[in-house]
Parts: sequence; structure tokens; C-alpha cells
Amino acid sequence: MPLSVGANIVTGPEDPTVGDLAQWSEDIGTIDATWTDPDGQVWQLSNTDDELGYFTTDQIAGWGATPIELVTDPLSRGGEEVRFVRAQPRRITWPLHIHGDTHLQFLTRYRNLMRAFTMTTHRRAPGILRVARPDGEDNVREIECWYEDGFRGEPGQNWVYANPVLTLMAPDGYWRATQPLVFRYDYAPGRPFLRPYPSLSTSRVLGDMTIDNPGEVDAWPVLQLTGPASAFTATNPGAGGGFTLTYPLAAGQTVTIATNRPVVRGPAGENLAGALSWPRAVLWPLRSGANPVTLTVAGAGIGTALTVSFRPRFEGA
Repeated sequence: MPLSVGANIVTGPEDPTVGDLAQWSEDIGTIDATWTDPDGQVWQLSNTDDELGYFTTDQIAGWGATPIELVTDPLSRGGEEVRFVRAQPRRITWPLHIHGDTHLQFLTRYRNLMRAFTMTTHRRAPGILRVARPDGEDNVREIECWYEDGFRGEPGQNWVYANPVLTLMAPDGYWRATQPLVFRYDYAPGRPFLRPYPSLSTSRVLGDMTIDNPGEVDAWPVLQLTGPASAFTATNPGAGGGFTLTYPLAAGQTVTIATNRPVVRGPAGENLAGALSWPRAVLWPLRSGANPVTLTVAGAGIGTALTVSFRPRFEGA
């Protein structure tokens, strides 16, 4: 019995902050930027309205291609051979201008904005830097960052203005889309083709399909399987192989498999990593472009469903 061939491609719920970004742009061709602190509050960074009292200046750096490390081995004949390429964390320089009509007005704005960034230290959680370009809401990109430096208080400043230059460390050097792409596959029961003769049936659901990754680099999917099922196999030959999860799921029970920093959680949140087909299991990424994958569910029935979700990732903002 095949999984339904016409898989739905669904984007996540509309983010109201993205829809508002266009209202903050004063000139065609400028960027719109926001910072979302670990508590979820969104701070506008490119609105030059005096009532806001701060904005981004034009000395941004570090938001281009992701820094990389080339790991090499020396060759006996001379030269070196690249063994593998490893993406590095990036550091983004984000300059701000903060001002006020009085010292107390400036100080309130400065302290509020400083707390919005330094909160990443106190909450031990990253904030999100989001950048929109004039090419539309579908191309808004974001990156998780930690405040590292900048709010030091430079000489001659911090009376009615300041020009802090922030250093933001992004552990994942790549930018990502603001919303995930979600591919859903549902169990499709067969129908008799020669009534009244009995129809052929099987306990397996086999699906060969193509998942397109519109990003520029690998994206790491999250797979969620809802029972009934007894085993699940997912293979992506172009990304190095696949894996099998052997675990019985009753109707309505769900198991979640995260491929980046591999995590497998069962219906009650239990750790099911041991149910994978180690040592040959490969929790694969989705390469940029088309990915022919095979998804097989044993013991499928009415209610069996599978979703594959991921956020496309990009070199720069």
C-alpha cells in the first residue's frame, strides 16, 4: 500500500513580525532587521523613528558566506589533500546608534536594548537576528546568536547618545528560513480491482518520493511517525544511507526523530535512540536541490502518517 503520492507541502503558521517588516523600511533597497530576545520580545533595529531612539548604522560585517575550516593531510609528493570541510561559527558585527533628548531618556533606551541582547547570557539561550530584503517576505532569513561584546560604554558617550558595536556569535554559521517546510504523507488503503474477489494487501507501506530542499546547503529534517506501525525505514542514498527504527506504535502514538544532534523520542518522551539500526544507521541530511528518498513503514494501517519538516539554510543573510 503506497503512501499518498501527492504529498502536501505546508509552511508553518504566518509570523506576524515578518509581515510588519515592510512597514519599517524607509527607502527602497534598504534592509529591515529585528532582534528577538530569549523571552520572545521583538526589537526593531532598522526603524529610524525618533520615538524609538535607536537604529542600525551602515557598518554591519560578518553576514556573508559562512566561515569554514579546511582539514588537510600532507602528501608524500608534496602539497596537501583536503580531507573534509567543516563549517565554523560566525561572528556578526552589528553597529547601533542609541540617542535621547535627555540623559534619562537615553539611559532608559540604552538599558532596555542592552538587556535585550545580554539576556542571552542570563537566560542561557540564544536570541534571533532576522534580516528582510526588498525581494519579499519569502526570502527573510534569520540566525540564532549569542551576545558576546559591545555594550562597554565608550569614552565620550553614554550621556545622550552611544554607538555600541555589538559582536554576536552564531554557533551555526548558516542562516535559515523563518518557517519550516513540511512534507506530509498519509496511509492510502488499497481498493479491490476485481470485485467480488478479495483485494491484495500488505503490511508494508513503501514510498519512493522526491523532497526538494530550496536552500543552499544541507538541511537537517525532523521526521515524525504516527502509528499504527511496527518499524520504519528512511533512506536517502545521495546523503550517505539510511536508518531503521524498530518500535511498535499503536494507533495515534507518535515517535519523533531529529537528525541534527540525533534525538529519538517516543510517545511518552522516552529516549528511543537504542531502537535505531546501529552501528550502520545514518541520520541523513537533505542536500540542496532534489533528494530522492525511500520511506517504508511496516505494520501500517488506517491513521498511519509521516511528516518530514526542515528549515532551508543559506550562506548569508
